[in-house]
Amino acid sequence: MSPLVLASRSPQRRAILEQLGLEFSIRVSDVEELEEGPPHEVALENAYRKASAVADEAPDSLVVGVDTVVSLGARLYGKPAGLEEARATLSALAGRRHAVISGVCLIEDGKVRSAAAQTGVQFRALDERLIDWYLSSGEWRERAGGYAIQGRGAALVAGIEGDFLNVVGLPVATLLELEPALLAS
Repeated sequence: MSPLVLASRSPQRRAILEQLGLEFSIRVSDVEELEEGPPHEVALENAYRKASAVADEAPDSLVVGVDTVVSLGARLYGKPAGLEEARATLSALAGRRHAVISGVCLIEDGKVRSAAAQTGVQFRALDERLIDWYLSSGEWRERAGGYAIQGRGAALVAGIEGDFLNVVGLPVATLLELEPALLAS
């Protein structure tokens, strides 16, 4: 099997691969990401862009690109640019069900495989006190949808339907559907 390369700076994705006991390296691709469009298409295209940029630099590797978006209907909520945008995002998601969609793209020997995973997340009703408490943690920074379910963000969530690790940032089931041999190495 080719060496595994994660095309991401996400500490959550790195931690998930480490939990699986996989050996991998990290190469960050600073590509321009789509911020608008159909959620599945945006996630898949951004994952492809990340993987493709790194695959050019690591031609003998299996490169994994991942992108996660949060969608409320057709509206995408990416990583909030600042505190007020994070507040607006959490307020919009409060008491509602949204989708967390991750695109996963693998490139090896010029061959591209990709798939998307979707998890439904139901937020609790959030009052200003709870939103202020969460925002004060700073955990919202660099998180699609402005929250981290594996941390204090768990207090915002009433329930999920689907893959928990997808919400964290790397849908393992989808990754293994694309490359079952990952765990055999």
